[in-house]
Amino acid sequence: MRILHTMLRVGDLDRSIAFYTAVLDMKLLSRRDYPEGKFTLAFLGFGGGNADGGAEIELTHNWGVEKYELGTAYGHIALEVDDAYAACERVKARGGRVTREAGPMKHGSTVIAFVEDPDGYKVEFIQRKA
Repeated sequence: MRILHTMLRVGDLDRSIAFYTAVLDMKLLSRRDYPEGKFTLAFLGFGGGNADGGAEIELTHNWGVEKYELGTAYGHIALEVDDAYAACERVKARGGRVTREAGPMKHGSTVIAFVEDPDGYKVEFIQRKA
């Protein structure tokens, strides 16, 4: 088994696609409307997504729904980055929101940071160890 994708429900699909592509440098791999079900699915990832063994993010937009309650169970998506400090600066320069600046995690030495997407989902940056 392997992880194929994680699905997030979003209120404004174009805004979310812009965040994941323009701010986090993901690629829009596919987008498809399902008129009978009144929803649209967009798949994003790095590289070729599932085709090259990578996991994807599925953004689901249910037509007519502009906002979701995130609840208390959801944590975050984690992305490995070469330099968490530089990644935070890129996010800020592109209009993204950093909610925890890069630095060592509590009780450890791994360098992490957190950013937030337009719907409030957290994305963690974990700096690649040398």
